[in-house]
Amino acid sequence: MIASRFALGPAVTNALSVRLRAEVRREGLRWAQDYERGAAVGPPVPHGPTTRTGTTITFQPDPGVFGTARCSFDALAERLRELSFVNRDLELSLTDRRRTGTTRSVRCRFPGGLRDFVAFLTDRTSAAAAPDITGFEKEDPRMAGTVEVAMTWTSAPGGHIRSFANSSPTPQGGTHVAGFLDGVAAALNAFARERRLPAPGVGPDRIGAHLTAVVSVKLDRPEFEGATHGALGGAAVRRCVREAVREHTVAWLRKDPGPATALLTGADAFPGSGGPGS
Repeated sequence: MIASRFALGPAVTNALSVRLRAEVRREGLRWAQDYERGAAVGPPVPHGPTTRTGTTITFQPDPGVFGTARCSFDALAERLRELSFVNRDLELSLTDRRRTGTTRSVRCRFPGGLRDFVAFLTDRTSAAAAPDITGFEKEDPRMAGTVEVAMTWTSAPGGHIRSFANSSPTPQGGTHVAGFLDGVAAALNAFARERRLPAPGVGPDRIGAHLTAVVSVKLDRPEFEGATHGALGGAAVRRCVREAVREHTVAWLRKDPGPATALLTGADAFPGSGGPGS
């Protein structure tokens, strides 16, 4: 049996499980409901008082669907780490007790949120130890949600962009990633005009190659593209993310002009990537 204190796609999990139990702790009471192969065995049943809050989903994968189902500790640990990064200060833990007499566990909590994520992606210990990592969070009612971004320059080509919508990975990107790249490009062009630097039409490919970034949006009504939700849609998301990223990035470039100057002038090195004022 597998227990989880977060439920992502519970209806799908239920349909693909031999048994599933949902426990909800709220307003001082604990309720539980059991399911078998997607069908409720009975109504929710009270199980006494509790001082805790939250939801626990316990399920057993259906061998008729998966064959021999064996969950990967490493894959689950990676997913929990992502969730902790994109939800600042959320603490998640995973314990593997499948082997008698031995346990393996991991606990994830990142006060720096996406800035800590970028530090992790660039092999730094934390965002606090990497002053060149910048980030912001902004709510925008026009897209009925918030955008959060963290990024840093990569001195040599090889950066990458990770993206999330409502805490789920979007490996095919989408409008939030397009808006991010639009915003950085617009900021670079504005910076070039301000500094009277050549602006050789820096495109998304070149920008992406020199940035390590995480882009996360949390929306009331997300519009996903495709059955796997691998890409995010919505024209309003692109516009809102672009504006927010442009505004923040212009201010960032003014504090730390070295990397942008190198990118715009085609320099091989990125001076000044150690943080503002360097």
